[in-house]
Amino acid sequence: MRALKPLFVLLFFAVLSSGYSQKIFTEKDIQIIPKPNQLAVQPGIFEFSKNTVFVAGRDFQKEISNALINKFGIAAGWRPVLGVKAPQRNFVQFKVDPAFHKEAYKLEVNNDIITITAKGNAGFIYGLETIRQLLPTAIESNAAITTAKWQIPNVTITDEPRFQWRGLMLDVSRHFFDKNYILATIDRLAMHKMNVLHLHLVDDQGWRIEIKKYPKLTEVGAWRVDQENLSWNARLTTNPDEKGTYGGFFTQEELKEIVKYAATKNIEVIPEIEMPAHVSSAIASYPELSCFDQRIGVPSGGLWPITDIYCAGKESTFEFLENVLAEVMTIFPSKYIHIGGDEATKTNWTKCPHCQKRMKDLGLKDTNELQSYFVKRIEKYINSKGKKVIGWDEIVEGGLAPEATVMSWRGTKGGIEAADQGHDVIMTPESHCYFNFYQGPQNDEPLAFDAYTPLNKVYEFDPVVPTMSAVEANHVLGGQANLWAEHLAGPKDSEYMIFPRLAAMAEVLWSSKESRNWNDFTTRLMPLLTRYDYLGINYAKSAYLVTASSSADLVKKQINVALKNEFPNPDIRYVLGDKSIDRHAEKYVNPIEFKTTTVLKASLFQDDKPIGKTFTDTIVFHKAVAQKVKYLTAFNQNYKGDANTMVNTIRGSKNFHDGQWQAWLVNDMELVIDFEKQESVEQVIIGTLESQGAGIFFPVKIKVLVSNDGIKYKEVGKISRDYAANVTSELKSFKINFAKTNARFVKVIAYNLKKSPKGEDSWLFVDEILVN
Repeated sequence: MRALKPLFVLLFFAVLSSGYSQKIFTEKDIQIIPKPNQLAVQPGIFEFSKNTVFVAGRDFQKEISNALINKFGIAAGWRPVLGVKAPQRNFVQFKVDPAFHKEAYKLEVNNDIITITAKGNAGFIYGLETIRQLLPTAIESNAAITTAKWQIPNVTITDEPRFQWRGLMLDVSRHFFDKNYILATIDRLAMHKMNVLHLHLVDDQGWRIEIKKYPKLTEVGAWRVDQENLSWNARLTTNPDEKGTYGGFFTQEELKEIVKYAATKNIEVIPEIEMPAHVSSAIASYPELSCFDQRIGVPSGGLWPITDIYCAGKESTFEFLENVLAEVMTIFPSKYIHIGGDEATKTNWTKCPHCQKRMKDLGLKDTNELQSYFVKRIEKYINSKGKKVIGWDEIVEGGLAPEATVMSWRGTKGGIEAADQGHDVIMTPESHCYFNFYQGPQNDEPLAFDAYTPLNKVYEFDPVVPTMSAVEANHVLGGQANLWAEHLAGPKDSEYMIFPRLAAMAEVLWSSKESRNWNDFTTRLMPLLTRYDYLGINYAKSAYLVTASSSADLVKKQINVALKNEFPNPDIRYVLGDKSIDRHAEKYVNPIEFKTTTVLKASLFQDDKPIGKTFTDTIVFHKAVAQKVKYLTAFNQNYKGDANTMVNTIRGSKNFHDGQWQAWLVNDMELVIDFEKQESVEQVIIGTLESQGAGIFFPVKIKVLVSNDGIKYKEVGKISRDYAANVTSELKSFKINFAKTNARFVKVIAYNLKKSPKGEDSWLFVDEILVN
């Protein structure tokens, strides 16, 4: 025994030393999104290995355990064991407690055992998702990481969601996304503890669900004429005789597969079958569904107003819809069927003899009441099948259907009104929940809807409005993010708009209001973004982006530039001129003053390294800065900039509401710059914007003239260009060079396109006239 003592001592100290080398976790190391309700960290760790056993006695427990076991198989290169009998130590077990709420769970981790306690499947899923986020981010890797330590801290987490409805709406009508992308999205929703996927299956631009009784809905309605080379709202009216080739649809079997898979992730798939408007794809398929049986093509792009809607006076309309809904309900076991109900322009109803007869027979005073009749009749049918109706907040107008749930998108007013009437409400105001809006500076972002919802604004959202009574607040089921697809071209575009804003939405809808803190959230976001990287998610890095706001002091001929980004107390650094941002950057403290033409580069820094895209701008001073401008054609009062917009060196952005643009509707721009003395000039540059979807077009011709007396002008240069289709939003500076000449006055004329290819009045936008 004496001979063994030194070896024992060595082993003892080796174990002791090994124990002390383990990472000591604190609450700050627990970087879970959404934030758990209660969290306590204890000393010690649980380490996963190939000997770890997931004790799963039920089929569903085996299925969800395998999801995490498979991750170990890839990232660690070994797989824990799936078993039905617990060993003495190093195992994960599931414990059923009927007293728990449906989605609640308790996670207890000690050195030997992990226990997830829940009422059933939902809680067990979320317990495992929490373990996943406690593990190193490398668990998401698609290749083995040999250096990772697969340890999680000893913790006790008691958690459940604040709201029962935590959703994402995908618009698969404006752009069709296939089954594989939907399945991937379901995985990502579960990762964020979201539980509703709302599929917008029907809209004007595409019918996406197979209905066996009406095959033309997918033979005709699922396909539109390919005009993807044009901006969404610049697309031309389609001829009903021209065959559509762009689109797609889900078969009923594919949708059943999606629904079945979602159920394994505690996600309910809600189908939306629009009515009475947003149904041009259905009317293109079956013209008799409209008031006047008119033949139309499936629209290829933007459509406003939406006048081709279902006829509310024909009995055949309701027969069609009941048959469609009957098939829909065999596919989707969801409690709810969403019927849309928004943005119906009811002018045809005012002229339609069928609709007018219906109104007269029922004693309805206007078309709002006719729409209310329409919705109530459909609701009665859906209720008879054991389902409930959801509609956009327009269904409040004219009187709500008795048991309808309102999805409030035009702010929260419709939701408040519905809750006051005793109806359930899902809040999804566009101000905070529309993920088709820009999330960063437009110059650096892909084309999106012309509004702004950055990450921090999503995080500010709360479904319960402060003015609500306790009774009204109790009717708020929760909220959801909506991603409309007009400007998306594929899955990567969709991912970019969803992530990481979905993380902010997930925390808003899960975590208690008191526990939420923006500074804390941004810290926990960083490792989640690393997980996105491993998972190949094309998330937006917009929150990193540095943005600049400029102000001009034209007396001093000075520009002051302020820098910021979304993160609290950001470490922004900058350089001037041609210096390297990573080696010579100065910390930004106060607005930077410029008096000469200078290049500015700035970036957010982390750990003394620049992260995200570097902001770069050239502040250009030119001879016309702060000179007098006389407008020979008045600019439009909706876009008037300020008194010095054309000569203040501050350039406009793709956000044409930024206050730096002056604009002319149909009219040409004609103005004169007065130097008050002769200057030598040889170049004029006109800064312009094109956003064809918004009706804004580049000039088709520009002329530059000079004068010394302001009466007689001589043309010194001009350029002409033909209209060209442009699917993007684009900033462009047109340069007119000419022989050096002395002049006091410079006249610039930019010629408006006048009419777009669609025949609509066109805008001309100009932000600066530079004279050199």
